Amino acid sequence: MSENGRDEAPMYVEMKVFGFALDAIAQMPVVILKDAEEKHAVPVWINASESVSFAAQFVGREMSARNSRKDVFTALIERLDMTVSGIYVESLQDGVFTASVRLKPSEGEELRLEVHVAEAMLMSLKYHLPVQVNGEVLSRASSLDMNDEGFAQENNARRFVDFLDHMDPAAMGKYPM
Repeated sequence: MSENGRDEAPMYVEMKVFGFALDAIAQMPVVILKDAEEKHAVPVWINASESVSFAAQFVGREMSARNSRKDVFTALIERLDMTVSGIYVESLQDGVFTASVRLKPSEGEELRLEVHVAEAMLMSLKYHLPVQVNGEVLSRASSLDMNDEGFAQENNARRFVDFLDHMDPAAMGKYPM
C-alpha cells in the first residue's frame, strides 16, 4: 500500500529473451532476459526438458511456417477469439519465479493465466512479445551477487533438488560415482 492508503500497480520493465546458455557451475540451462538498453539482465534457470522445448521452438518456428500447422494453445485461443496481450514475470521467491500470460478476448476483460516461467519465455519467443518484468523482481535479481558464497550454496542446493526431481531413474547408471 502507498502512503495514501491505495494499492499501487507494480512497475514493469520491458525485457526480451536475449539468449540461452548452459550455466557452467550448475550444469543447467539458463535463459537470459535483457532490457532494450542491455543495462539489466535477469537469469532464469530452467530444467533440461524445458531446454528441449526452447530448441524445438527455434526449429519448429520455421517448420510450422512451412506447413501452416498450429500448436494446441494457439489453435485454442484463436478458436476462443482471443489474443496473447502480454507476458509477465510477477515475482521471485526463494529463487523461484512466478509468471503469467495475459489473454485478451474480442469482448470483455483481459484474463490472467498463471504459467511456469519457462512457458512464459517460450510464449515470448513464439508470439514475438516482450516480457514485462516486475521492477521488484528486477532489483532483486540484479542485486544478487553470484559470487556470494551463501547465494551460491542456496542456488546450487535448489538446482540440485530440481535436478533430482526431474531425473529419469533409468538414467541413474549413466553417471559415474
